[in-house]
Amino acid sequence: MNTDQIKGTLKDAAGKVQQKAGELIDSPEQQAKGIAKQVEGTTQKKLGDVKEVLKDAKK
Repeated sequence: MNTDQIKGTLKDAAGKVQQKAGELIDSPEQQAKGIAKQVEGTTQKKLGDVKEVLKDAKK
């Protein structure tokens, strides 16, 4: 597991929390920011996954 995978997972989780908080306080802006953070986190995690595959392929 590399840092991109870890950071991506944490961003995704934080985005889910932010989205839910936006729903609870009825804030579409916070919901949108949470969704955007989830997308960013998922993308970063997938980048980390690719790096791991490439690292394993070099062995």
